[in-house]
This record gives sequence, structure tokens and C-alpha cells, in this order.
Amino acid sequence: MIVITGATGALNGATVEHLLKRMPPEKIGVSVRDPAKAQHFADRGVRVRRGSYEDPAALRYSFEDAEQVLLVSSNDPHADAVALHRVGIDAAVAAGARRILYTSHQGAGADSPFHPARDHAATEQLIADSGLAWTALRNGFYAHSLGWLLGPWQQTGTVTAPADGPVSWTDRADAAEAAAVILAGDRAFDGPVTLTARQAVTFDDVASLASKITGRDVERVTLDDEEWIADKVAAGTPEAMAQMTLTTFKAAREGRFAGVDPLLAELLGREPRTVADQLAADIDPA
Repeated sequence: MIVITGATGALNGATVEHLLKRMPPEKIGVSVRDPAKAQHFADRGVRVRRGSYEDPAALRYSFEDAEQVLLVSSNDPHADAVALHRVGIDAAVAAGARRILYTSHQGAGADSPFHPARDHAATEQLIADSGLAWTALRNGFYAHSLGWLLGPWQQTGTVTAPADGPVSWTDRADAAEAAAVILAGDRAFDGPVTLTARQAVTFDDVASLASKITGRDVERVTLDDEEWIADKVAAGTPEAMAQMTLTTFKAAREGRFAGVDPLLAELLGREPRTVADQLAADIDPA
């Protein structure tokens, strides 16, 4: 059995949908905080059990009979993500799973300016030390994040942000499908695997793409870090959140998100969605 955590979320929920196209539902289990929200899976024959990183006993029960467990990374900015992930790892070991898969990040690194990247690196080390076979799905930075990072460019005609670096913006839905292909396939992927779009682009490139898509000039405006923080706070963003977001740009400047890999396209059997696709989808038809 394959057990998926976080299956009521956008990422791993989509992975379950793709698994259902590849294998019988009775071979799939989901571990979720609220089983009622996973009723649509239960109705199709998926085993649904309550489980969360905050409840080790329930989590172990939800992993019962699992050969593979896909652990979703915590998205709670106030939580100790590594401690929560440790609970998931320990539960998978206790349940007798043979392999742990984890939704990591392309920029995972203990010395990254981007704090979640440090959590991912620490979690990967815990999984490696667990004694189980493991796969870290180092997904590229999710392209839907551009909607917030770019600001109201459609209204202003400007992409206003701090200095950045190339990022291989990757469609979350593509990453979810690739996870299903790996889980359902016969090929072993040991250790970290990088799942990214084909190209890494800067915000200069994004502004150029936006100009082509919209047919009007979109200018890239670069602010210094403190000015950008001040603007975000003035617009209502909590300063702590703005400072956290700034580390994304700092990590990009260091090339933390610049790598690209053909594996995602290979797994999908098609070209992954591009930044241009994301921009076009985000355009307000009005």
C-alpha cells in the first residue's frame, strides 16, 4: 500500500488523483487531519484514516500496512517543521514502511538564506538516517507563487521587486503528477531527485514575457531590500512575512533555485508548464 499525507491539500491531493489513474484504489491510503474532507477519496475505495504530525499514535495507525509513505512538508510558518517531520519519519519506521518519500525543495541546503530550505535539508538528513530507503522530491519553486511576488503588475505595468536571480519556476500540478509516477513505477529513485521546469528565469525575463503575452510594455523595477520591505509593510503585509519573503530573493541571488533538470519532463512524458503558461493563466480577462 502507498499512504499519502496531506491528501486534502493541493499538492498531495493531486498526487492521489494521479495515483488513482495508475493503480487500484485499495492499494492507496491517505492520512489526513479531517477524514470528512477526504470523503471523495473514500467513496472511490481509497483507505482514509485520520493522522497528523501532532498526533504520533494516530499517524502510526494511518500508516499501517504501508510499503511507501509520502510525507508532505509542513506549511505552518510558526511550527518547528523539522520536529513535525521527525514524527512522520518515526511513524513510517514504526509502521514497517519500506520507503519514505518527502516533498522537499530544489533549494534545500543547511546554509541557505531561505529558512524553509534549511528545514528541508534537516528533514532529508533525518530520513537518510532512518534506515529506510528514501526519496526527496526536490520540487522547483512553485510557479503560482509568482502571483504574489510579482505584485499588481497587470495594473501598474511594472514588476517591482528586489534584485533577484534565475529561478526554475515549476508548476505544482506537474510536480504532483511526477510524484505519482514515481510512487506507482518500478524504477527506484534513491536520495534527492530534482523536479523542475526546463528553464530558469529572472524577473527581467518575466517582465519581458509579460510584455509579449499582454502586448504592452511591462517594466522591471528593482528596489533595494529595505525599500521593498517598507513598501510591503505600508501595503499591509506583516513585517515578519515581508522579511521572510525577502529571503527568497536573497537565495535566488545566490543561485539556489537556478538549476534545471530534464527528469520532470521525462516522468511526465511531455514538456512541463512554463512561466509563460503561468502568466497567461493569471491574466485578468477584464
